[in-house]
Amino acid sequence: MGCNCGRGERPRGPAAVPGRRAGTVYRLTLPTGVVRDYPTLQEADAANKRAGSGGSIVVVPGAGQQPGAERRRGV
Repeated sequence: MGCNCGRGERPRGPAAVPGRRAGTVYRLTLPTGVVRDYPTLQEADAANKRAGSGGSIVVVPGAGQQPGAERRRGV
């Protein structure tokens, strides 16, 4: 399946993406220390698989979530 980045035609604002909370970011940390942020879990997971599946993905809370409510996935 190809990238769904939209070639710059991405909807603007959090309300433009149904089911996505404003400001939620999926942060991929690779074993090499590289840290990258992705707007969806699917993108972060795909990047992790391309890098050898050794990284971990952390959900960085957005607006409306309690601080410290991070969820971990991976490793």
